[in-house]
Amino acid sequence: MEFLFDGPASARTSVLFAHGAGAPMDSGAMNAIAKALAEAGLRVARFEFDYMAARRSGARKPPPRAENLMPQYRAAVAALAAPGPLIIGGKSMGGRVASLVADALYEEGSVAGLLCLGYPFHPQDKPQQLRTAHLADLATPALICQGTRDPFGTREEVAHYALAPTIELFWLEDGDHDLKPRKSVTGLTHADHLAAVAGAAAAFAARVA
Repeated sequence: MEFLFDGPASARTSVLFAHGAGAPMDSGAMNAIAKALAEAGLRVARFEFDYMAARRSGARKPPPRAENLMPQYRAAVAALAAPGPLIIGGKSMGGRVASLVADALYEEGSVAGLLCLGYPFHPQDKPQQLRTAHLADLATPALICQGTRDPFGTREEVAHYALAPTIELFWLEDGDHDLKPRKSVTGLTHADHLAAVAGAAAAFAARVA
């Protein structure tokens, strides 16, 4: 398994970060996220699920069900063999897969926390199809960073979900699924939001590690 690393090798805490359903680990959005987290002092390791890695050689495989990617996420944790505290997570689908394996890994002492950016609480335009059942009793300390106008879970929608007290929500005003705000509305840029996310993630890492 190949990893892309960002941030100081001497960092106390590592973040294993998986991509979303449609973009690779070195997409513009993933690069920006990794850079922001690294600048906050975290060691970031990115990896790709097999279907996405296969696309690099021309195989156009659709993303499998999130549940079917759980063994690959566990394998990435084992392959990384982080020397210190490890936080797992990802962008959108990557964060969802991480959330599905988090409690088993947390119970065995392999991970210290969960970090999700743009969690897909439901499919777009299908708010009745919730992906939150396992989040109601999540034991792993978690930080979910979400844009207030994310079509996969707005602030108004998420307010009604039953989420475990271990889950902290960090809201980005006017952010979309990539956490991008409309500068004309907020006066803020995507970089501003990612810097805020990185600061929140670093504070979260200090607490859980």
